[in-house]
Amino acid sequence: MSSGVLVGIDVSKAHLEVGVLPSREVWREDNDPSDLSALVKLLRRLAPELVVMEATGGLETGAAAVLSGAGLPVVVVNPRQVREFARATGQLAKTDKIDALMLALFGERVRPKVRPLPDEVAQAFEALLARRRQLVTILAQEKTRLKQARSTEVAAGIKRHIRWLENEIKDVEGNLRDSVRKSPIWKGKDDLLRSAPGVGRIVSFTLLGNLPELGRLNRKEIAALGGVAPHAADSGTLRGQRVIWGGRQAVRQSLFMAALAAVRIDPVFQAFHARLIEAGKPPKVALVACMRKLLTILNAMVRDATPWNPELASV
Repeated sequence: MSSGVLVGIDVSKAHLEVGVLPSREVWREDNDPSDLSALVKLLRRLAPELVVMEATGGLETGAAAVLSGAGLPVVVVNPRQVREFARATGQLAKTDKIDALMLALFGERVRPKVRPLPDEVAQAFEALLARRRQLVTILAQEKTRLKQARSTEVAAGIKRHIRWLENEIKDVEGNLRDSVRKSPIWKGKDDLLRSAPGVGRIVSFTLLGNLPELGRLNRKEIAALGGVAPHAADSGTLRGQRVIWGGRQAVRQSLFMAALAAVRIDPVFQAFHARLIEAGKPPKVALVACMRKLLTILNAMVRDATPWNPELASV
């Protein structure tokens, strides 16, 4: 039978603010994953239907792993969704106590799906991907600064930093390759993904680390999760332009580069893209459609453990 209990946990670096509905009880725990036994025991007695936490840049990872490992139905949600939900309910104030209860209310009204949390190896792999993205961003910024440098001393310092960044990126990519080689499951998926046009090593690693649901969802669900599903903007007689938003940004960015390459080198995607352009679609819209097509094909390839087949992909 349903307990009717919903728990929201607002996460900060030092504390976990725990809110419970329908009792509206709120209390604070230390955010120390090594010592959450008291919280686990209490939540087990409450037998909540959901324990809702926000994604807070990794601060929630330890506590979420402990609670999920204890068999509690933990779900980590997008903070933007919760904030928009709060505004829709008229709740504009923001405190730790309010946020904890709002997370519990979000769980009660929205009922987000509980998905398995990544294990330690998967979390480490995802952290490496995030670190690579950070380094690549800094490298691009430094290259821009080098072009604008007005003194030889400044330019020399920037060049040293660029060399260091390039070596660091190589080290991170080496660690990513080692992680994939050590996992037979990841290695098999990597081989499948890289058989598709436009999917290189980094795109494959991004899908492995940031889209572990690949192959386990239907095409509409995976498109939404990858951030390439078109959303309607209609009202009355107005038919607005469909746009993509939401989903996982890192996945969407990787799919953009992969689709761009696929349209240039692969006959299947060249023909698909050309048909859309001939039908009057703007180039950007046509490319997004190629991103969605590529993702749904990759989803089917992983699901069926089948490498790229241009004949099937063209159907």
